[in-house]
Amino acid sequence: MKSKPQRDNKIPDFEQSLLELESLVAKLEQGDVPLEEALKTFERGVALTRQCQTALRTAQQKVEVLLARNGDETIEPFAGDDDEDEDDADDTAGR
Repeated sequence: MKSKPQRDNKIPDFEQSLLELESLVAKLEQGDVPLEEALKTFERGVALTRQCQTALRTAQQKVEVLLARNGDETIEPFAGDDDEDEDDADDTAGR
């Protein structure tokens, strides 16, 4: 029986990092964390944010390579939250 190749345990996966980051944010938002602990928590959050950004960049590069291999080299920007915010602003302006 073949076993799955194990990931390097030094690099947590994106989902795990994101869950930990969300937990740290919730902890800091409560506002009852002592200053030293808050600074350590913030520092950990910055590190997790960088890990997540690196994972997202890597994923984006893989997608671009796959699209290029398939001959579909047109990459369009994702219509994300920015577009929704503009729509919401338009809705509230008329009220």
